[in-house]
Amino acid sequence: MAHLYLDEELGDPELDAEAVVTGAEARHAVVVGRLQVGEHVSVGNGAGLIASGVVTAAAPAEFRFRVDELARQPRREPAIWLAQALAKGDRDELAVQAATELGVDGVIPWAAARSVSRWEGAKIAKGQARWTALVREASKQSVRPWLPEVSPLVTTRQLAALGSSARLVVLDPESSQPLSAVHPDDRDLVLVVGPEGGISPAEFDLFAAAGALRARLGPEVLRTSTAGPAAIALLSAKLGRW
Repeated sequence: MAHLYLDEELGDPELDAEAVVTGAEARHAVVVGRLQVGEHVSVGNGAGLIASGVVTAAAPAEFRFRVDELARQPRREPAIWLAQALAKGDRDELAVQAATELGVDGVIPWAAARSVSRWEGAKIAKGQARWTALVREASKQSVRPWLPEVSPLVTTRQLAALGSSARLVVLDPESSQPLSAVHPDDRDLVLVVGPEGGISPAEFDLFAAAGALRARLGPEVLRTSTAGPAAIALLSAKLGRW
């Protein structure tokens, strides 16, 4: 079963050189993951590079491996971003995790008008940190060369303002246009997914003024935890990623 460790300080190792991983990731690999000398390991820097090789030393604070393979992948263009409305329970977190595994390039936490969950005060930094940790773990599980970015929390107006440089696609089960009919261009795509109560009329007006497109996934009404990942899968196929 494939497994990946992440070390943003990996640098740019050479073939047959020995690379070192330290800190929390090393402790997790050796103490929790029971990583041992002689095992094969892959380590990414989260910025397109994955180095693989055989472990030569393993201690609680670090492990070393001899690099026998290097793989570099450029950042994919256009990028797919998920603007996920905050949702109650763990539904927004489920969406973020699945979206990462399916190839999303970035995640935007959105404080929608009808969001039951709220990030306020100290919860703002805590919430972003939580989503960042979810993205990191999902990236390792799915062996992703690039670590998706988690943006700061945005308001509806801030989200709509992204329409000046990116293509906003608002998922709306009542739209007459299917998402399968949307043809991506060279602009980054921002998929907007509302909370459990849906997107308010005032928010739809703001998105429309920003040039956003409304599209549906199908006749079924999906949960907020399901809609984004389903749309990412469809767009990945249209972009030739799959």
